[in-house]
Amino acid sequence: MNTPRSIQRDCVIAGGGPAGMVLGYLLARAGLQVTVLEKHADFLRDFRGDTIHPSTITLLRELGLLERFLDLPLTRITTMDAVFDGERFTIADFGTLPAPDNFLVFAPQWDFLNFLAAEASALPGFELRMSTRADEVLHDGGRVAGVRATYADGALEVRAPLTVAADGRGSSLRNDAGLYPTGSGVPIDVLWFHLPKPLDPLPPTLGYVSGKGMVLTLDRGSYYQSGMIIRKDSFESIKAEGLAAFRARIGAAASHLAVPAESIVGWDQIKLLSVKINRLETWHRPGFIAIGDAAHAMSPMFGVGVNYAIQDAVALANAVAPGLARGEVSDESLAAVQKRREVPVRKMQRIQRLGHRAIARRPGRRAFVPRPAKWVLRAFGPWIRRRAARFIGIGFRPEHPRFF
Repeated sequence: MNTPRSIQRDCVIAGGGPAGMVLGYLLARAGLQVTVLEKHADFLRDFRGDTIHPSTITLLRELGLLERFLDLPLTRITTMDAVFDGERFTIADFGTLPAPDNFLVFAPQWDFLNFLAAEASALPGFELRMSTRADEVLHDGGRVAGVRATYADGALEVRAPLTVAADGRGSSLRNDAGLYPTGSGVPIDVLWFHLPKPLDPLPPTLGYVSGKGMVLTLDRGSYYQSGMIIRKDSFESIKAEGLAAFRARIGAAASHLAVPAESIVGWDQIKLLSVKINRLETWHRPGFIAIGDAAHAMSPMFGVGVNYAIQDAVALANAVAPGLARGEVSDESLAAVQKRREVPVRKMQRIQRLGHRAIARRPGRRAFVPRPAKWVLRAFGPWIRRRAARFIGIGFRPEHPRFF
């Protein structure tokens, strides 16, 4: 049976990432008819945010989903360590947070999204359309009234009182609605790659920082999802130096990774993340709102992007579910979501910008200057570990579901 050219829903969401899937799940759980459009055929794209912070652990517990989520293949940690010039420090101690959600999880994003899709699909009002690209918004007078999309059998219109752009930092739907982000300069990029674990691995470590570079190591069980911090737009010059020099960079920053680095035999194993920090001045139009990266691109620093996107989704669901049940969404409710979520986003982006400046390579200076950081961590370690656990793990304004 062919899909009808035009369908009517309570809400249509472009993007099947964490923000879109959580929002779709919450609205469907509230008894609404929701369609999520995901342009890819599956969720299997690597080097995406896979850090599930305590705030999201609490959300999953509140929704009765946590135990099933924890059955997935994942890595649970209670501290976030970094090695500065050979000396190990605990940056954040999540064990100081209120129990029982006082831990952080690393889980491949595709596992998390497949889990959400399975849970949401059990709800009668939820629909996930894979391989369906949201191309442009539909208008009814001065309001956005849905989207026009493309899928295998042709064109599809999904009309709804609320249209949500959750399709990432390059959101075409957001731009089609006339919303464009403004960004701040970021002096770094990240090269992502996989490294097998050494035979005798060190304790879980977020990163290794020294005058020779900075390498990230996120524990994925049998391997590390690794990253190297580089100067903005310097990837081509690194490639020109050759793979041997790149592997040597990894070993210089973290000597125990020199042997695992030999597994990198081609540049196709390395993915460039062009780091951006930006946000929309206005997130919404009548009948339309952008959330997650579509509203505010976060740096990978502290791995908070997934969790801030999810908190956007929870705040939006709380604000619009009662109105959508009556077939309406007010401009005031959308403006209130932006006002609420803008505050924590601005605070975190400000901290991320300061962090970038602290670690960025500057001409004529060392690539990284660990001594000030080491002195501060020695002098104020316990206080820093508690504070960092809270602002990284919970955030500045955690959200909790109200109608679900």
